[in-house]
Amino acid sequence: MIHMKMIALWKLVLSLTLTGSIHCGKVLVFPHDGSHWVNMNILIQELHNRGHNITVIRASDSWYIKEQSPYYHSITIDFSLGGDEAFFATFVSRQLQIRREGSSLWTRFSLDMELKNRFSAVHRNISEMVIHIIEDPKLIGSIREAEYDVMLTDPVNGGGVVLAHYLRLPLICNARWTVHGEAHFAIAPSPLSYVPLPLSMLTDQMTFFQRVYNMLYYYLRLYLYKSIVGPHYSALCNRYFGPDVDYFELFQAADFWLMRVNFVFEFPRPTMPNVAYMGCFQCRPAKALPDDFEDFMKSSGEHGVVLVSLGTLVGQLPDTIADEMAAALSKLPQKVIWRYSGKKPSTLGNNTILRDWLPQNDLLGHPKTKVFVSHGGTNGILEAIYHGTPIVGLPVVFDQHDNLARMKYKGVAQVIDIATLNENEFHKALQEVINKPSYSLNMNRLSRLLRDTPVEPLDNAMFWIEFVMRHRGAPHLRTESYKMPWACRKRREKQD
Repeated sequence: MIHMKMIALWKLVLSLTLTGSIHCGKVLVFPHDGSHWVNMNILIQELHNRGHNITVIRASDSWYIKEQSPYYHSITIDFSLGGDEAFFATFVSRQLQIRREGSSLWTRFSLDMELKNRFSAVHRNISEMVIHIIEDPKLIGSIREAEYDVMLTDPVNGGGVVLAHYLRLPLICNARWTVHGEAHFAIAPSPLSYVPLPLSMLTDQMTFFQRVYNMLYYYLRLYLYKSIVGPHYSALCNRYFGPDVDYFELFQAADFWLMRVNFVFEFPRPTMPNVAYMGCFQCRPAKALPDDFEDFMKSSGEHGVVLVSLGTLVGQLPDTIADEMAAALSKLPQKVIWRYSGKKPSTLGNNTILRDWLPQNDLLGHPKTKVFVSHGGTNGILEAIYHGTPIVGLPVVFDQHDNLARMKYKGVAQVIDIATLNENEFHKALQEVINKPSYSLNMNRLSRLLRDTPVEPLDNAMFWIEFVMRHRGAPHLRTESYKMPWACRKRREKQD
């Protein structure tokens, strides 16, 4: 009897082993650096854990994307993309200082133009990196010989999209943004009458004049995006595919889209069959904290703890802003953990500790945490929702103002202009969110909605990546509307 059970067990093990090997795939990844890589790396690790082989294309000057990893092989291109973290950190600090000092509109405009030119340079460099890859016979030959099953890319840059088309690989986009803005607007019907453009700081309940503003803002942003990235990717496509291929159609032709949002955060809107929502796929139950953090949390008693983290680009602030924040935090009965690497504020209270790094997810999930002071990055907001922690928002750049405006609309956040922040204003906002029950009640309701799902977001993402690999694409889920011509012209042949 025991012998028969052992045989059955070995058959099961063998069956599972063979099944795993049969379904293992080869994934080529063209990522985007910075905080975007944090999201992509989670997918890569999970793909590795499921037995897939992953190869990551990286530039030699990558900030976050390491050449050596237990989860992937890398192809390092001896190329500088020029989008270094130091520039963006300095830009943020300069922008805050200019806004705080009430500098002239011309000074602000000049800084915005500097950022625009920097983004344009990054996309130009990405295009040149793709040329370097394609026109290196040995490199492109080795990529072809590897016979990858799928390309996984972040469409906030166009390198992976163009390379996937050149290699004729099925394409999956890990996205919230594309080179033209929010990803839904690239592939799904987006009526501007009730779908607010992200960055507009509008809701889905707009007045007539807000709808007009939403439309005008959409076309203005589209013009800016096209002027920044269009010349580079148009030239790249013309070089390899001819003048009849529009670069943005290659984005729209992607087989599948993994959207890093959830409709607890996003306003309701039309979507498409080749979209899966995996917002909060990086969220997880809180793990035990390191002893020093746990001791600090317990020492807060009944008052609890305030968690302050303003993201990777805001490790330090102008002294005047940091001093105002520290003074307000020092007046709280709560204890404070602040992720901060700048000069110690002169007004720092005895209730506050500064750290270069924090286990943010685990701190947000700790029962002693009462409020999260955040810059409004999408990851941090979703983690706060997951753990039911209300927010005091200090938006700085990019989509952060709009993200926090959504949270304020849902009754789970107070938002302050960090550039004009003062001690009393900040202290008042903290007290309101901590002491007014509605903020916690509303956030706990959002948390229940976010967690109530039949499939975990990361498992959902894995299913669809493996689905595309198994079927060598998913053209039956993709609308052909992007191929509708504005005028009679020769269309490229279908690649499906």
